[in-house]
Amino acid sequence: MNEEEQVLMHCLYFTASRFARNTTKLAEQVFDAGDLAPSYLYLIMTVKFHPGITQKELCKKLSIAPSTSTRFIDKLEKQGLVNRKVSGKQSFISLTSEGDKIYTQFRASLKDLFQEYSAVLGKEFSLELSKSLHEASNKLEKRT
Repeated sequence: MNEEEQVLMHCLYFTASRFARNTTKLAEQVFDAGDLAPSYLYLIMTVKFHPGITQKELCKKLSIAPSTSTRFIDKLEKQGLVNRKVSGKQSFISLTSEGDKIYTQFRASLKDLFQEYSAVLGKEFSLELSKSLHEASNKLEKRT
């Protein structure tokens, strides 16, 4: 292995970014949600689990910036998948019946996604990797 390969292999930033690009590509193929990127589907799932969630809570649960959540919610609202009710300075988000249908399709697709990457990585390794990445993300978020 040459020096360049060693540097890239031992750089968490590069390796994590590369992994994210590969898993995003796979997720986009498996989910096949038209013009909705996987991130939007996770927002829909979070709203399903927490009807009437505030935009601030949504940002915290998904680890996204308020401007990102506004963009996501605007798009989902235009597509008739979520409703936004504003009360004072807070926005409360809930799914429409169409959003609920997308959620149901997404949940089925999650199983397909797991099967796809588990076929390559192995089931146990996939479960351990997800757990380790989750724990690492939590630690890094607490640092800031």
